[in-house]
Amino acid sequence: MGRNPEGGTGGWVSGRPRSSRAAARTPRPAGSPGAASSGAASSGAASSGPAPDAPPPGPASTSAAPGSFTTAERLRAAADLAGAIAADWAPTVARILLGLVLLWFGYHELILPGEWTGYVPVVSESSSLAIILVLAHGWVLLVLAAALLAGIAPRAAAAIASVLLLEIVISLAVSGLSDTTLRDLGVLGLALCLTGCRNQRLVLRT
Repeated sequence: MGRNPEGGTGGWVSGRPRSSRAAARTPRPAGSPGAASSGAASSGAASSGPAPDAPPPGPASTSAAPGSFTTAERLRAAADLAGAIAADWAPTVARILLGLVLLWFGYHELILPGEWTGYVPVVSESSSLAIILVLAHGWVLLVLAAALLAGIAPRAAAAIASVLLLEIVISLAVSGLSDTTLRDLGVLGLALCLTGCRNQRLVLRT
């Protein structure tokens, strides 16, 4: 048994290290592996918890910031707006266009009835009865045109115009299809569509 440097008889044995208490009190060099591992363990234990001043983690923001719309989204929004405006005003525009067409034909039938007697079915175009029928037809067209343009009972006016246009298309189709027949067929389709349009603007009386 060797002598204890601090005095006493215990603590040292020849060729043996100190006791665990003495080893714990003994400082280790800074560059030794034990010091490095103990420092890393202490630093890991210190950094394992969240920083006291750090904000709590939250879900990542998935919504785009205001004003960051893409070009496709802006075009889609513009198309939706144009579609809404068209759906709101298309029946009114169609009604006015049909009124202008009827006004043009009614006016010319009244001032030049002789040029329209050839379209009167059954009756001879050189007869006075054909002239009377053309004049009556012209007046009816003018009244319907005024009702459509002013918005007075537009659906009823469109329905009566559909009957007159159907008569014109049939009388023209008897002699064969032509560009005039197809044109009047398109106008007839427009009048038929207007008979079911309830959403009308610029209307005086429904």
